[in-house]
Amino acid sequence: MEYRSLGTTGWSVSALAFGCMSLTGSKEESMQLVAEAVAGGVNFFDTADLYDKGENETLVGQALKPFRKNIFLATKVGNQWRADGSGWDWNPRRDYILSCAEASLKRLQTDYIDLYQLHGGTIEDNINETIDAFETLKQQGKIRHYGISSIRPNVMKEYVDRSSIESVMVQYSLLDRRPEEAVLSLLKEHNKGVLVRGALAQGMLVDKPAREYLEYSKHQVMQLQQAIKALAGRYSPQALAVQYVLQNPAVTSVVAGIRTRGQLKELLAALKPVEPAELQRLSGVLPPVFYTQHRQ
Repeated sequence: MEYRSLGTTGWSVSALAFGCMSLTGSKEESMQLVAEAVAGGVNFFDTADLYDKGENETLVGQALKPFRKNIFLATKVGNQWRADGSGWDWNPRRDYILSCAEASLKRLQTDYIDLYQLHGGTIEDNINETIDAFETLKQQGKIRHYGISSIRPNVMKEYVDRSSIESVMVQYSLLDRRPEEAVLSLLKEHNKGVLVRGALAQGMLVDKPAREYLEYSKHQVMQLQQAIKALAGRYSPQALAVQYVLQNPAVTSVVAGIRTRGQLKELLAALKPVEPAELQRLSGVLPPVFYTQHRQ
């Protein structure tokens, strides 16, 4: 397993992080899968209070309890379930974040959260109020560090400029190269960890049928799929997808949803290096797309 420094946290986290939202099997199967990931060198686990209305945190807390002191545990806050369970609304207010942290600590069966992340964010939020909530939790010792999960470059910049975030979780893949325009260099310059979600592009870079994605047509997605298949004799699709984002010097870790032992095995194997020239060729198959919204 490769480990990379996450911002200024002092932690070296595994290049593959376990995205716990995908734990949908039985409790016994999920706990076994988490234990096998730890045995494989994974020390970074990511969840959110939104997932399964908090039950995912409960499961993760129980599964990680035997390993807690060696684990970098991350969760997220900001999406509030409606009373009738019909959906959720955005709530980045200070009091809400403080109360959610208490609930997450109980569900996770831990005294502190290593990385507490804002699960979204808009430029219209009272960002100073949100920052104050995270800083208060740090002072209280309930969280060690905080970050944001966002696809909005203007929001990322505000938090980089105004807060002590340690990381930003971004969507990034061969089919979503928007962060390459400016976001990755900004975060690298300020020594912020970059956590990548969506590296497999909802499975289309591995085994899912092509369809329209962002500004790419179905035909364009198929072009990239064919280029990946042409390398099948040397590299797995997982390796090509994961190594493409890990090759960027700004990236700290790939947060991947893992449902089965087979997926875990494939992703661990995908951490072996790929020839840079092959990744360069894949990046040239399609023109990059850029963020069109939330730029200012």
